[in-house]
Amino acid sequence: MKQFTVNVADRNICVNAIFDSTERFCKEYLADGPSDFSVTIDYQDIDFERKLFSQEGCLDVISVENLSDNYFETIALQRKITEEFFSYDTLLFHGSVIAVDGVAYLFTAKSGTGKSTHTRLWRELFGERAVMVNDDKPFISVTDDGIIVHGSPWNGKHRLGNNISVPLRAICILERGEINEIKEIPASKAVFMLIQQSSRPKDATKMAKYMELLDAIAAKVKFYRLSCNMEPEAAEISFAAMSKED
Repeated sequence: MKQFTVNVADRNICVNAIFDSTERFCKEYLADGPSDFSVTIDYQDIDFERKLFSQEGCLDVISVENLSDNYFETIALQRKITEEFFSYDTLLFHGSVIAVDGVAYLFTAKSGTGKSTHTRLWRELFGERAVMVNDDKPFISVTDDGIIVHGSPWNGKHRLGNNISVPLRAICILERGEINEIKEIPASKAVFMLIQQSSRPKDATKMAKYMELLDAIAAKVKFYRLSCNMEPEAAEISFAAMSKED
């Protein structure tokens, strides 16, 4: 058993892992000091993730036999941290997050729609002003100072992201289209997306907390729907709309 500490979403977590590779996977988040909580991964957790992977139809992409126990340990670790984080007003979200001038914007959509491509357009447009927070699974916290989005080790196949925490201004639902067009939408029209793209608690007793977090995010963050053709103009239009002050 390998023990190490990571700092994710401003929390120190003591991790008891099976494989050394899991510590290497989290290398940019390694930390010292007392932990807020601890998680332990065993082979039963790995077997659970492997079975879930098969049941969810991921075999169309890659064979489960080609994925190692090491890989599934990182997924089990993500799930266990996510479950504990509900007690700290934090949830896991599926999306690509980029910060410009210290303010974050989250793009979410079905897999393959072009979230990563769109945030790449932002990086090309803004250069050093733009910083990737996370390209796949950021954490979002509800705090007294507003909604904060955090980087995490689970930052997508291209490993794009940073161990930073940034105020979240807007969440944008991305759709493919022939022309570039963005519209602000009410929170009521984004609720289904929030539920669909966030990780729900395994423990049913935490469901009330989960819904409270969604309500708080819906109340404090602006929502947009972007139809775009993945041309550079898409980044210009989306930033112009979402960065406007009230």
